[in-house]
Amino acid sequence: MNPLRFSTTRRELLTLFGAGILVSLQPGCSSDSALSVEEPGELGALHHLSLAEVARLIETKKISPVELTQLMLARIRALDGRLHSYATLMADSALAAARAAEREIQSGNYRGPLHGVPIAVKDLCYTKGVRTMGGLKVLRDFVPDFDATVVAKLEAAGAVLLGKLSLTEGAMVGYHRDFEIPVNPWGEDYWAGVSSSGSGVATAAGLCFASLGTDTGGSIRFPATANGLVGFKPSYGRVSRHGVLPLAESLDHVGPMARSVRDAAIVFEAIAGHDPNDSTSLQAPVPNMLAELDRGVEGLRIGFDRAYALDGVDPGLAAAIERAVAELQRLGARIVDVQLPDVSKVPAAWFAVCAAEAAEAHRENFPSRADEYGTYFREFLEFGSSVSEADLVNARQVGKSIGEGFLAVLATVDAVLSPSGGMPFKIPAGLQYGSTAEWNQALAQVFKTLGIEKPITSFTFPHSFAGAPTLTLPCGVNSDGLPYSMQLAGSLLSEAMLCRIGHAYEEATPWHQRHPDV
Repeated sequence: MNPLRFSTTRRELLTLFGAGILVSLQPGCSSDSALSVEEPGELGALHHLSLAEVARLIETKKISPVELTQLMLARIRALDGRLHSYATLMADSALAAARAAEREIQSGNYRGPLHGVPIAVKDLCYTKGVRTMGGLKVLRDFVPDFDATVVAKLEAAGAVLLGKLSLTEGAMVGYHRDFEIPVNPWGEDYWAGVSSSGSGVATAAGLCFASLGTDTGGSIRFPATANGLVGFKPSYGRVSRHGVLPLAESLDHVGPMARSVRDAAIVFEAIAGHDPNDSTSLQAPVPNMLAELDRGVEGLRIGFDRAYALDGVDPGLAAAIERAVAELQRLGARIVDVQLPDVSKVPAAWFAVCAAEAAEAHRENFPSRADEYGTYFREFLEFGSSVSEADLVNARQVGKSIGEGFLAVLATVDAVLSPSGGMPFKIPAGLQYGSTAEWNQALAQVFKTLGIEKPITSFTFPHSFAGAPTLTLPCGVNSDGLPYSMQLAGSLLSEAMLCRIGHAYEEATPWHQRHPDV
């Protein structure tokens, strides 16, 4: 690169983003081998800038996409040996993409706020010529010959793909013993969330500026909560699932995880839109997500079901949710009492539908290669194979009824506020390799100790059945300083409204500015 084309010198860059960065950056370098990290524990503050902030620096040529990518790769190499958030690091192709972005930006061809920004995707998303494992031993050697639609859209936006992020086996709950478990950067003993755990860890730890996750019953929302992030589950069909390994096709969603609502909105707008390769893809046009982001909440109607949101949950989380409601009211929103449908039958229905569809998705390898599956997921697929047609029809009817009931309430307000499903809790890593019974027993003990009576899936499964969009964002901390989160849910295609409300709350509170010290 020509260093004169970017207005910030290397010395100024390192001063701007933290004196702790000790690296060697060589003009015109063609490989990340020119970058060395002398003190891995101190990599400065650049990594925790928002995607939008970094995008402005790139657009104004105050930072080079190549240098930014080199710095991020160095940080990953320095820290991810402990955090285990990346399943595959794509250093060479990332640097090639960064160089291409730099050339385009220098020539005046700036594509938008993702251009030259290092991001990462969950290892369910196909990447042409790069393995896509899905946390599965049976897919350790699977290399797709095309990109998932969401990956192609990110590349079209000019994003730099750093790599593929770790996840639970098959995107369910447990991990396969051949794969490392991502470590929560807020505390290594704490749960990192379920399926999109690598996406949550990498984004929170500053190992990418945003990531993609998937959500079938909470797998964006739980890790967003556990890692103190914004997690955005779009309406079902808003984002193409073509080229994304399925868990349960009638429930799977793809969406962004980021460190601010604005960042999540930017990524969502880039990946959303109709895809003829996905039969469930919606025809609805993609909204301009930033056009109304700063309009505030004056006069908006926020639904709140006190019993649903507060009864039987972690007391500290309940208090944080009440403070969030009060803050939105202070900002001008109208808090409207609503009554959501009874969700007591939802968990059983969700597990029946998800397991049956997962068994169908894995029919080529299960049960013929059952011994290559981990304990939890093997048991889950065995259960799915045993679900009768009559039971599946009944479970889907329960899900349809609950989904329609939630959508009916969501249609009466601009959003409904509740917990996002999780809260900080400790869980031994070994149990996450174990059986269904071991996991359920351990979780029950954790919740009993915390005084939690309501299943955390009460806040996630219904919106999965409804196909409704949800926005998860931080709303406080517990006594140990770990993040609490809330969930905003809206009617179908209300993504822009949810981001408008979430952004207004975020601007008035400090929670999104907190980052784990790794």
